[in-house]
This record gives sequence, structure tokens and C-alpha cells, in this order.
Amino acid sequence: MAENVAPPATAAMGASPSVSASTSKDPSRATTPADTPTEKPPDDSSKLKTFVGILRRFIGVSDIAAVRFSLPAQLLEPTPNLEYWHYLDRPETFISIGDSDEPLGRMLGTLRFWFTKDLKYVKGKPCKPYNSTLGEFFRCNWQIEDTQPPLKHAPNSQPSSSAASLTGEKFVKVSYLTEQTSHHPPVSAFYVDCPEKGIIARGYDQLSAKFTGTSIRVIAGAHNLGIFITLTKRDDEMYQLTHPAAYLGGLLRGSLSVSVADSCYITCAKTRIKVILQYLEEGWLGRTQNKVEGVIFKYDPDNDTKTKVKEVADKDVLGRIEGCWQDKVYYTLGPQPFSKSSEKILLIDLNPLFPVPKIVPPIEEQLPNESRKFWEGVTNAIVNKQYSMATTLKQEIEEKQRAKAAERQAANKQWQPRFFTGAVTPVGKPDLTPDGEEVLKGLHKDDYKLAPNVELGA
Repeated sequence: MAENVAPPATAAMGASPSVSASTSKDPSRATTPADTPTEKPPDDSSKLKTFVGILRRFIGVSDIAAVRFSLPAQLLEPTPNLEYWHYLDRPETFISIGDSDEPLGRMLGTLRFWFTKDLKYVKGKPCKPYNSTLGEFFRCNWQIEDTQPPLKHAPNSQPSSSAASLTGEKFVKVSYLTEQTSHHPPVSAFYVDCPEKGIIARGYDQLSAKFTGTSIRVIAGAHNLGIFITLTKRDDEMYQLTHPAAYLGGLLRGSLSVSVADSCYITCAKTRIKVILQYLEEGWLGRTQNKVEGVIFKYDPDNDTKTKVKEVADKDVLGRIEGCWQDKVYYTLGPQPFSKSSEKILLIDLNPLFPVPKIVPPIEEQLPNESRKFWEGVTNAIVNKQYSMATTLKQEIEEKQRAKAAERQAANKQWQPRFFTGAVTPVGKPDLTPDGEEVLKGLHKDDYKLAPNVELGA
């Protein structure tokens, strides 16, 4: 089974999550046999040396994310990829996107969410979760305070609304469902739902990765067209957020780091507002600065040709963005250059923020192909430092997955996801099946009961 060198994401390799299988609100796991010997865990240096040795076999391969190779268990974070990879590190920024009564205010809210979605990379060290298996799924809730301050959207004016005034309640529930819908290529679909605030997000996660010999370049795969956010209480305004390329560097130095040096875009055709974000990886003398700059402007959805900040005419500019995506990001209002603006407004300060814990169904209420349950034995063995056993269990999972795939091929059967209507369709924006809708309704009520799958993928 192929081991993705990174989770489906804009930043390579993944980072040690603040909340993993061993620290979430549901820590219950079975124990591994007492007579299994424990082993000395490898230090980061030896881990990296082993990992680079494996990667050297793939220099020149166009997409190592699609290649079959297996990593030993001691190189893995004891966390399933589907549990680990999501965009809700700070769900309160997500639910506040639609709070403003002004289109520019809502785009600013979308930007605030954007800079928190990869907080795990800012706060953690690069690592590798388990590779997802076909038909595996993960579901959870977040229960969060609706306390994000409104954002100023016009010069000499106060923000138009506040979160509390719209919801009338302090805590809001956000529900999340993701399923591995395809194995070749590896693709997962996800759906985020918050009925109280009238906001959903959906998309496909897929990456393409290339090892250059000194770093790994990760870009969105062909089926990953970004995050699609819909505001149901704002006449179904839809925002498309595309992913920039990212790099995992420091492989030869022994000090891994994630950097971004690319452009990405946020568009809303209904409000005719677009954002171009430009990430600048290196400054003078090659010093990494993690800088981001951007422009918010009026655009024509039928003639969307501008892809660089310098291409946008001043007459169309609504505001500008500048800052460090690992620190503080500011914005200005109006067309003047950022440096000459009299008021630089704080959009987000990432320094005090850490990923918010998930609320996961109890292990006894999970199905066999639910991420925590599926990887339970491997997780227990890694946590207990029984790496040989963990590797053996992992290889058994991989072998069963190959056997299941061979059975389907022999029977000329096409795998169908349970919770989404297609493996990679509709393009970019997955739709839920009736079972998928039932899962989310259950999560809204903290009801985790779910009938077993008719057929398992792995």
C-alpha cells in the first residue's frame, strides 16, 4: 500500500497534532498483549535518516504519493490520516465567516479562517500519520464558543454585526465527516456542517508529491480543487479557496520545516470579490521569512484572468493583506499601498492559538472501518513502543486491502463510497448520500449509532 509522504494538504508531511488518538476527549483503547516486548523508540535524527534513505529511491518519480511503498511503524505518528487531516484547527473562525452583513466583511472572515486552517503546521513538528484505506471514514464534532470579534470592513466605520447577535447562543456545534473514496489515486471526500450558523464546507483531499533530493514539493492533486464554503443564510454564497504548493525542507540538515512559496486564490462569484495571496518563502540572503501578501478586489467571474497581485488595477482594489502566516496577518482598506496606509488592522494573531480538541464517538460505538477502530491495534502497539508488532499489524492491513481489491477486480465490481455519491465526482464538490446525511444528523444530536457497512473497502 502506498504511504503518502504527506496528508492531503497544502503543507507537506503533516505536523504533530495537538490532539491525537491518545489525547482526544475519547482516549479509550484496547491494550496490546502484555508479553509483547517494548523497544527503544528511535530519536528524530535516526527517524529522519531512515526516511531520507527510503525517499532516495524515488528521486525523479513524478508523483511519489501514487507509488506503493510501506514505512515502518516507528516512523509514523499514531494517528489516522483522516482524523488528523482537516481544516478546522480553529472552528470558531469558520463559523464566523457569514457574520458580517457586508460582502467585504464576509470575505475578510473567510481570510481569517484561511490563516487558521493549517495551525497544526505552525504549532507542531512535521510527522507522518497512517495512510488512509479505501472505505475508511472518520466523524467528529467540535463544540466551540461563538466569540470571534467582527471585522472592520469600511474606513471610519464600525463592524456591521457580531456573532452573538446572530446566534443568540454562546456555544455552537460543528460536525465533520470524511471518507476515503478512492485508493488509486488516493482521494478522500469531506463535509463540514454547522446548521446553527448556516455554513457548510466540502471538497476532495488529494495531493501530488515529488522528491527533489533536498526537499519534497507537494501540490493539490487533479481532484483537489480547494475548499468550497457555502453560506446558506446569505443566499447560498459560495467561496472557493484553492491551495498553494508547499515544501518540506531540511531533510539533509536534519531539521524539518514546512514552507510555502506560491500563489493561491479565494473567489466568490456572487459578490464578485476575489483575493490573490502570494506566499514568499525566502528573503534577502536566503533567510526564510514565511511572508504573505495579497490583494482583495472586485473581479468579473466571467473574465477571471488576474493571477498576480501586480495585475490588479488600483480602481478595483478593496483592501490589501500583509504579514507572516506563522505569526500575525494584517489588512488595510482601500487601494493605497499597504506600507502607505494610515491604518493597518489585525486580521489574525496565531501566537496564542492552538488546535481545538475534537469530540469523537466512543470506541465501542464506532464501526470496524471507522478510523480509530480500524487502526486501534497499530496505535496501541506504537504508543506502547512495540514497533515490530505495529509494523506486522500494519502490513496485515495492507495485505487485506490488496486482497479486497483483487476480489473486486475478479468480480468486475467498482467500489462505491458509502457516504458520498462518487469516488471523485461531482467535480471538486462532493455530495452526500442519504447515509452521509444521516451521519451528520446523528452528529448534530450526539447520536453515534450507525448500521454496519454492507461491504468494506479494506
